[in-house]
Amino acid sequence: MKDTFKHKGMRQQLVDIIKKKGIKDERVLGAIGKIPRHLFMDSGFIDHAYADKAFPIAADQTISQPYTVAFQTELMQVKPGDKVLEIGTGSGYQCAVLIELGAKVFSIERQQELFKKTFKFLPKIGYRAKKLIFGDGYKGLAEEAPFDSIIVTAGAPFVPKPLLSQLKVGGRLVIPVGDSVQTMTLYLRKGEKEFEKHEFGEFRFVPLLEDKN
Repeated sequence: MKDTFKHKGMRQQLVDIIKKKGIKDERVLGAIGKIPRHLFMDSGFIDHAYADKAFPIAADQTISQPYTVAFQTELMQVKPGDKVLEIGTGSGYQCAVLIELGAKVFSIERQQELFKKTFKFLPKIGYRAKKLIFGDGYKGLAEEAPFDSIIVTAGAPFVPKPLLSQLKVGGRLVIPVGDSVQTMTLYLRKGEKEFEKHEFGEFRFVPLLEDKN
């Protein structure tokens, strides 16, 4: 569990790469520059940890490409103290980015193997979510709603209605929508029944599966 000067240097190079790709939010760039991404991957992949690429992790899932993590996070406009729901804890990397920004994170993972691993691992490196939950992300987390923002880290064929209803008015849902290729989509909740939708180009994610527990 070492984080060396070499790792720090590689992280700075990664920050420069995602900056060139258009990420502007200094706080998001700061979080990417601070979090030891190599610790979230199997030790054999250390050399790949700071490449701007997605990478396989346990349970046929991936740790998202750093640019994608930064892009989604930037769209969320997280402020310190915000209550955030994450659908798809995965490796815990995105969760760590949100915690680094001062969010109170509630995160749901449906893969038991990943859930157990991340549940132990995140606190070990100093990142404490408000709650890590094993369950079905499609349902959201009604008992903790409303949320300032919700992020979905897997491709969704459609937008789950519970997630929209669990957003606070003024809240933001960031979700990749589509089957084989997804369109990054932002929903802004303008009122009780009013949502504004914005689309931001194509991304590729592992699928968000329903009722798999």
